[in-house]
Parts: sequence; structure tokens; C-alpha cells
Amino acid sequence: MNRARAGHGAVARHDDRRRSFPQVAPREAPDGRFAATWWGNAWVEALEDTALDPARLARGKAYAGRGHVDAITVTPGRVVAYVHGSRPRPYRTEIRMRTLGDDGWEEFLDGATARPDHIAALLDKDVPHALEAVAGLLPAPGDLVPDCSCPDDGYPCKHAAALCYQAARLLDEDPFVLFLMRGRGEQELLAELTRRNAARSAAEADAAAPPMPTVPARTALDTAGAGLPPLPAPLPLPDRPGRPAVFPPDPAAPDPLALDLLATEAAARAHAFLATGLDPVAALTPWQDAVRLAAAHPGSGLTASTRALYRDLARALDRTPTDLARAVAAWRQGGAEGLAVLEEAWDPPAGPFDRARPALLAAGLPAFRPWRNRLSGRSLQLRLGRDGLWYGYESDADREDWWPRGAPDHDPVDTLDGLLGR
Repeated sequence: MNRARAGHGAVARHDDRRRSFPQVAPREAPDGRFAATWWGNAWVEALEDTALDPARLARGKAYAGRGHVDAITVTPGRVVAYVHGSRPRPYRTEIRMRTLGDDGWEEFLDGATARPDHIAALLDKDVPHALEAVAGLLPAPGDLVPDCSCPDDGYPCKHAAALCYQAARLLDEDPFVLFLMRGRGEQELLAELTRRNAARSAAEADAAAPPMPTVPARTALDTAGAGLPPLPAPLPLPDRPGRPAVFPPDPAAPDPLALDLLATEAAARAHAFLATGLDPVAALTPWQDAVRLAAAHPGSGLTASTRALYRDLARALDRTPTDLARAVAAWRQGGAEGLAVLEEAWDPPAGPFDRARPALLAAGLPAFRPWRNRLSGRSLQLRLGRDGLWYGYESDADREDWWPRGAPDHDPVDTLDGLLGR
């Protein structure tokens, strides 16, 4: 970890409460909406519901699509950029919004750590719908206050509308930008989520743990007379690996998330070795082990806390971080078998594969193109694994950029219904 010393030996740490983003390329969601995520579209709707002139909104959307919005800077309560208009000099444009107070953040953090899947979703850059109404996180009509140096007094003017539309694309890429707008940086939130999750898990483990047999220190140290008493019997093997300790942030200490990853990995391998006498990862290839390690990280997904992990693991195996992120999604979908489904096409025997297409058509789903063990549509794909399960994949429409999604199932219709939310 590189650290710069400043002042009287203090450590200068990166402040992620101010982030700048280059221009974001235009991208229309598959369903025709401007943003691709429900929270990105909630941001757009908060703008559109209070706009006084639909024509200015349309011009602002066109400005955003044509790249008129320069780099965007986000700080708590403020989104700022220069937007090019009809004059040579761009206009300074900003969107202001209310930040959350301590009570609001407590409500959000309580809701986020109430369920482990909420934490996993957030660290994978996905906001669960259950958190939609918590603490007023998402903007409501009237929450976004535009301002621009142009002479147009529209509410908003087309430059502010363009900035707001372009900011929705930032939220699509990283919902932690929304959290920063509301007042807290990514590292602060990740550290707090990790701390609360570890504390809750440790409390649950302590409540279920049996009392540990002990020997009084005075007895153990007394070497006179008959000598030391026999040691207590070995403790029984617990049902599951122990949880790592809670590592509070410290400017002079290593990254607490990295320590948590290493401790969790060591505990899991030690528990398996004690239980079976075998190392559970000995049979894995270096690539499979790298994918497994990345998938075990609580922040898997290209967040700031995991970019270094993904970069280093991918570089060591001559892969890209995107390759690793896709493989992590497959591992989380189905472990080693899920990774094999991602990377290996094979010719299944007659049977379930041949019956899948008529079953999909009978369920009212569009026709799928067969190729080896895969059935492909415009944006959805099914892959039959050697374990007899159907694995779901998604891509932007008419692009061969397939990503594992959802849970595998023996029934191809059920797998697709899970992807479609039916």
C-alpha cells in the first residue's frame, strides 16, 4: 500500500468524498428507457416529474446523447459539470440535493445489514428493491435542484437537464455515486457494512458456542509436586468455520477488507482440513482457485475495494479484470460447474436438450437458436451443464456478451422465469 506522509508524520489518506468521472458513452437500456437500472431511472423520474418544460427536457436528453456534458464531479449534495451549448464557452451547471443526516444513515445501514444478501447485492453494485424506501435514499420529485450559468431561466434549463440525464448513467455504473451524493463515500460505507456484518455474525456465533474447558493459570504454571495436570480433551470440531475478528479502520494498518478476506480464507481451509484431512482447493487449477478466491471476497464486483484484487489476480494469470468478473459471476452461480458452463461448449446427448425448445415455446417464450449445449435469444441464453442443470445468461440485445445471471434449475422454463422475474 503506497502512503504519503504529510505534516507531523500523519498519513495522508485518499478522500473518496470527491470523485470525478470522464464522459460516459451514450447507452440506451434494452427496454428503451434512458437508464439501465431501476435506481438510475428513479433519478431520471425525479427530474422529469418536476420539469416545467418537456421541450427543454428533450433538448437536454439530446445534449447528453451527443456528448455535450464534460467530466462530472460529485461531492456530497452536489453534481457539477461544464455543459456545451450554442456558445463557444461551456456553462457551469450543477444539480444540488439534500444529504442524509446521521439518523438517515443509521436507518439505511440497519436495513442494509439486516440480511446478508442485501450486503452482497450492494457490494456487487446492485441496490435491492427492499432498500428503495429506506431513509429517503432515492430522490423524490423536488429533491433535485438545478442551477446553471446560462441565461435560460427554465426549470431545468437544457444544460441542467443534460447533466441530470448523464448523471443517471453514472448511477447505472456505480450506485455508490448515489450514496456519495447523499453524503458518504464508498470506503466509509464499505468499512461500516463490513464492520456491522462481522459484528452481527460474531454475536450469532458467540450465542451458539458452547463454553470452552479451561485450566486455571496458577495450576498450569505450578511445576512442583506431581507435575502438570493432563491437558483438556481436544475441542469438538465446530459445524462451520469461525468468523474472523472485526478489523477497525486504522491509518497505520493494512486494509481491513483484505485482512478479512485472508482470515476468512484461512479459517475455511483449516476447518475443511480438520474435518476431512484434505485441502479443498488442492485439485483446482490456478485459474479456478483465483476465481474461487475472488468470489469469496465480500466485495466481489468492480468496486474500489476490489479493483486491486481483481487486477492482481487477473494479471498473474494473463487475464483481464473483466474476464475475472465474468468468471466470478459464474462461480457464484454454480461453483466449479458454473465456471465450466461459462468456459466450455459441449454436445449434449439427445434428451433434455431436445425437449427444451418445445417447452419454451409452449410457455409463450420466443424461439431460441440452438448451438451445442446453448439456446440463445436476443438478450437471454440458456446453457445446459453436464450436471443436468440449465444456467441462465443475459446480454445486451443482439450482442454476444453473455453474463451468468440467476440460479440454475433442472427446468429451462423455470430458469428463464427467474431471469424475467415471473
